[in-house]
Amino acid sequence: MPEDQSDLGAMLRSWRNRLSPEAAGLPSAHARRAPGLRREEVAALAGVSVDYLVRLEQGRATAPSGQVAAALGRALQLSDDERDHLYRLAHLAPPTRGDISDHIPAGLQRILGRLGDSAVAVFAADWQLIWWNPGWSALLGDPSSVKPMLRNFALDTFPLDDTGPNMSQWPVTSLAGDELEAAVVSDLRRATGRFPGSSRLISLIQTLRAGNARFAGLWDSGVVGAHREDHKIVQHPYVGPIAVDCDVLIDGESERKIVVLTAAAQTEHETKLQLALVAGVARPAH
Repeated sequence: MPEDQSDLGAMLRSWRNRLSPEAAGLPSAHARRAPGLRREEVAALAGVSVDYLVRLEQGRATAPSGQVAAALGRALQLSDDERDHLYRLAHLAPPTRGDISDHIPAGLQRILGRLGDSAVAVFAADWQLIWWNPGWSALLGDPSSVKPMLRNFALDTFPLDDTGPNMSQWPVTSLAGDELEAAVVSDLRRATGRFPGSSRLISLIQTLRAGNARFAGLWDSGVVGAHREDHKIVQHPYVGPIAVDCDVLIDGESERKIVVLTAAAQTEHETKLQLALVAGVARPAH
């Protein structure tokens, strides 16, 4: 039990101490002076500085942003109730059922950690990237180098005048062409029915309609559906072009999208994918 459940720092320490490196997808260490994760590990998983995490745990910082609170909740694998408690301790309103959730429950994190040598990422209902594994970074480049607000697949599919694709650090071509664009638009329209009060979703759609004529035309067509699969060619800088299958799994009412990139078994592309994963710089999952 934490020493004071009303103290944000104490709760963060308690949640950090209970999470094992193995559960977080990190290499186990034989000599650890304390249980759980180190501050450096949690900071890396959440994408915050170690200094800021220290200040939060010591009570010298008490009001993290909603984005930081969501990232800490994912890194610490909090349940929905624990995530809501974290928000309240941070003087934030917990996400309501009408909001798009960036939270990844512990059960889903365990499943993601067991997918092995695959390139896997999780997107929120509005196609905001919220988690990726080392295989994803190795295949497409590390998304942490991109500003969080630009880590959105819809923005990548329909770039604005002053931005280009950000989801990959090298060229990726969809073999679905126009069908992919229509699928992403119809998927976003479907999300508006599930999350009609989401200010983030409304803002994204307004931005895309104003900044991309192709999106505006498809949006006005009124199509409703879901983006389920694609086939892509990744121009990997180390091993050359890799043909991958892209499968999109929808996680329950939250509409989280689990995207898995694989290559056809027993082909040169499977071999090249494995080489790309080996060549990638090993980083913790985010």
